[in-house]
Amino acid sequence: MSEGIAWIGAHSTIDRSATLPGMLGGISLTAVRGVEADEFLINLGADLDELAARTAYRDLTAAVGGPPPGVNPVMYGQCGEWLYVLEDWGMATWSTGFRKVPSMRPGPGDEVVCVTMNWWSPPQAILHAPGDERVRRAEFGEDTGEGSALDAALNAAGAVLLAPQSDEDAGTRLSEAVFTAVGTYCGLSISQGLVQAGELCGLFIPMV
Repeated sequence: MSEGIAWIGAHSTIDRSATLPGMLGGISLTAVRGVEADEFLINLGADLDELAARTAYRDLTAAVGGPPPGVNPVMYGQCGEWLYVLEDWGMATWSTGFRKVPSMRPGPGDEVVCVTMNWWSPPQAILHAPGDERVRRAEFGEDTGEGSALDAALNAAGAVLLAPQSDEDAGTRLSEAVFTAVGTYCGLSISQGLVQAGELCGLFIPMV
């Protein structure tokens, strides 16, 4: 459990690479607990047969030469009580989908933590549904204002800034701090090697 997820933030400003069998740069993360893993993935738009096959991400994408029109490839896994979903196409599907798709809305007891890069619609954001069916949102550099344990983790990791940062490396440092905080709060550790190699399970998720 020592790897954590700070490495995702450290590579946040690197563009996705078609030469990799997996993911490395610009990854968005959705983590959920309190709901059965397959149920959440189905609500996210997973195909039942594809989900049942448990195909490695690299094999799934290689078999079709890239994602079919209208869908994006995601990678997913389990760490403790959390299911996590990784996406490197520019944002997290759940971050916009829960507003449009009733099945994606968090139910009572469903906790969701989402870090979305929002390449096409900045700013980068953290969303937190702590189990009461409400979704809190904070831009990178802020906390949700709820005084939650997640907010405490963001502050402890240096992810809450008192003033804008202007140097070239500020964005990377902030992203790394955000992912450090989320990793600490959720107790998440995701292997960079497995993700980069595309060895975790993959799915195609419809765009929403």
